Amino acid sequence: VTVMTANAARMLALMPKKQPPDLSKFLLSPMPGLLREVSVSVGQQVSAGEKLAVIEAMKMENVLKAELDCKVKKIVAAPGESLSVDQVIIEFE
Repeated sequence: VTVMTANAARMLALMPKKQPPDLSKFLLSPMPGLLREVSVSVGQQVSAGEKLAVIEAMKMENVLKAELDCKVKKIVAAPGESLSVDQVIIEFE
């Protein structure tokens, strides 16, 4: 529940709605950690469920897999790189 004055409610209704950016063409790091392995190369056709990368955090490995069939356009992060949350690892076409 949000409590506001009538004037503030009218002004809020006039504010434009900002659409979130389309991040479907990127593989993002789900957590901070060390990028251990990138299992694909530029130009490679990837099918859904295929292993893309491995991130290590707190001595545990997290395998990142493709959600859709796609083609790798660019590999942004290199193995051995320290990643932050939502950092781009791979860009798809």
